[in-house]
Amino acid sequence: MTSPNPTITPPAPAAPERKKSALRRHPWRTFFGTVAVLAIAGPIASAASGGASSPAPASKPAASAPAAPAPSSAAAKPAKPAPHYTVSQQQAIGSAQDYLSYQAFSRKGLIEQLSSKYGEGFSRADATFAINHIKVDWNKEAVQSAKDYLSTQHFSRAGLIEQLSSSFGAGFTKAQAIYAVNHVGL
Repeated sequence: MTSPNPTITPPAPAAPERKKSALRRHPWRTFFGTVAVLAIAGPIASAASGGASSPAPASKPAASAPAAPAPSSAAAKPAKPAPHYTVSQQQAIGSAQDYLSYQAFSRKGLIEQLSSKYGEGFSRADATFAINHIKVDWNKEAVQSAKDYLSTQHFSRAGLIEQLSSSFGAGFTKAQAIYAVNHVGL
């Protein structure tokens, strides 16, 4: 005698596939978008508050002299309009800051990296604009570059100065190269 076939239950319906949020699909876009908003909102908020972080202490006028009315701060300091950068300029600035966050560059080297077709491909004008609109201590960059070179290769003092200042090397100025070599102990 044969036993009856066991009943086969159909598989449970699969849960609908959830789409990833924009944050999970493009975390870098979200990050850089937030940074851009903060970079724009900071100067605007500072301008709106008159640029001062705390009020100045009030001084007491002399008893014999009548107090003159204080000029309004709006009349004394006209508000500066927020600078208007093109999208390409904003992107070049962000890219320059990204590069400097993980590698030492000379001014010349960073412009080359940003404007090279093998690098970022920005126009030379946008690359130069970006470098002119970020705050960089080029001597500090030269010291870091010297340390990076010494961690992988051996150099004499003259050889490291040449490597740092060569147009085929790091592209720092001679003064920056000497500063760096002095600060790494060569």
